[in-house]
Amino acid sequence: EYLAQRADIELLVIDSDKRKDTAERARLLNAADVAFLCLPDAAAKEAVALIDNPNTCVIDASTAHRTQAGWAFGLPELASDQRAKLRASKRIANPGCHASAFILALRPLVDAGLVPVDARISANSITGYSGGGKSMIAQYEAQGEAIDAKLLSPRPYALTLTHKHQPEMAAHTGLTSPPLFQPIVGPFYKGLAVSVPLHLADLKPGTTPELLHAALAVRYGNEPFVRVMPLRDADALKDGFFDVQACNDTNRVDIFVFASERHAMVMARLDNLGKGASGAAVQSMNVHLGVDEGLGL
Repeated sequence: EYLAQRADIELLVIDSDKRKDTAERARLLNAADVAFLCLPDAAAKEAVALIDNPNTCVIDASTAHRTQAGWAFGLPELASDQRAKLRASKRIANPGCHASAFILALRPLVDAGLVPVDARISANSITGYSGGGKSMIAQYEAQGEAIDAKLLSPRPYALTLTHKHQPEMAAHTGLTSPPLFQPIVGPFYKGLAVSVPLHLADLKPGTTPELLHAALAVRYGNEPFVRVMPLRDADALKDGFFDVQACNDTNRVDIFVFASERHAMVMARLDNLGKGASGAAVQSMNVHLGVDEGLGL
């Protein structure tokens, strides 16, 4: 849908009867200036192996390459030199949706020395059911039958505590250990918010909520798609509850710091299908091609 709005993009589409034809897949991948891979990890690796054109830029949405050497992480806001890496690289790994929110919330605090690199961090994320892919969407949107009552309440998952986003969450924040991470799927289509609770006493001595907020504000002050909201943002809680879906249909990330005297809660909100997925991929493509970063977004 993003690309369909672009007059500067020509889409190469494989014939339906050749979708499993390796030679035809290879032909199209090598003919493309940019190839987006929306595949399981093993299939993504197979697709990359088919490419021998040095000019083809691959943007992989799987988890296969997000911490692999030689691949640029597709989060332009990650660091001051990240856009240069995306412009130069022909291999870009698109971040996971939970990971994008977590990394954007924590990386500036680690870089500023406020959160120690060896800190034991926990996080939770609530997301719409579209994050579960086609089978979960079909489950929630089944027609002609009564919906399963279990689907009407939030559903925690990944309770083996080994979610596939954890390696990139550590690698791209600078933390030496992955966070203890609990995702939750809710009965709404899209929208995501990651919450990271922090004990101020466990952070750099003298760290206050004001310092946490200032570090985020400085890092993202000139970023077009990241907004750091006011400390203890009263507007965000005017109805008594936090709106997980307020960034839907945008490529925006909103970052919040809520706090008491002893604790802080850093939260990042995004559209899991926008900045958490396809929006991020198109943004990285724009950076790589040297066009307006917000084109089509």
